[in-house]
Amino acid sequence: MSKYFVHESSYIDDGSKIGEGTKIWHFSHIMSNCEIGKNCNIGQNVVISPGVKIGDSVKIQNNVSVYTGVECEEGVFLGPSCVFTNVINPRSLIEKKDQYKKTLLKKGASVGANATIICGNTIGRFALIGAGSVVTKDVKDYEIVVGNPARPIGYACECGERLKKYQNNEYKCEICGKIYKLEDEFLREKE
Repeated sequence: MSKYFVHESSYIDDGSKIGEGTKIWHFSHIMSNCEIGKNCNIGQNVVISPGVKIGDSVKIQNNVSVYTGVECEEGVFLGPSCVFTNVINPRSLIEKKDQYKKTLLKKGASVGANATIICGNTIGRFALIGAGSVVTKDVKDYEIVVGNPARPIGYACECGERLKKYQNNEYKCEICGKIYKLEDEFLREKE
């Protein structure tokens, strides 16, 4: 008996590894040599291309294609119809598989619906990409970015709420009470 669920309309290619408790819903395709962690939720009409790595507890909403070169660490959220690229200047008549660029989404990062992530960038830990945004450069840990091109507008707590300026270089979550400190342009949880 399988330790994960796959809807009968979906396909899993040979060589893929899927963790216990993961659910793969309607019309999805998991291509060869993928690694999908435990307790993931792969929505309807999702394609995961060859060699992609997905960490534990990742949620991928409907209509997302996760292309070769993308890696999602634990707890990443990919909103409905968000888009990844893996080549900077694609051409139909020229094969560019040797030019794939890595895109890394670090632990807890969230990408809003219909956002586009241009390849070769890193999305920081618990960063929040606003719906419809176009990410053209790295996003720092806890940063909230919106727009086209995406620009920072603040910081998000690990619980997902927007942080409020607290004192000096500190930010506080009014929901869970966590305090973060900004040091050398990087936000870190205060110890």
